[in-house]
Amino acid sequence: MAAARAVRAVGRRTRRLFDIFVAQVPWTASSKEVKEYFSQFGSVQRCQLPFDRDTGFHRRYCWIKFSSAQDVQNVFQKDSHILEGAKV
Repeated sequence: MAAARAVRAVGRRTRRLFDIFVAQVPWTASSKEVKEYFSQFGSVQRCQLPFDRDTGFHRRYCWIKFSSAQDVQNVFQKDSHILEGAKV
């Protein structure tokens, strides 16, 4: 029982290693566009771009989930990322 909990906990921790937080996403960028941009660095499993219910606009940040740690490293090897003319 304790071993199963430990395996689940390790699994949760390793999954987080494949997530990155992206700030300053342009207002005009959609989740699809963000996912397409970051797909050049590896396999993107999910792009979560939260929206504000009151304004209807996204909150200018998102989380990108990659398939592997190498994909995340590929993102960090590039000095800056430009999406729709804005540095993210």
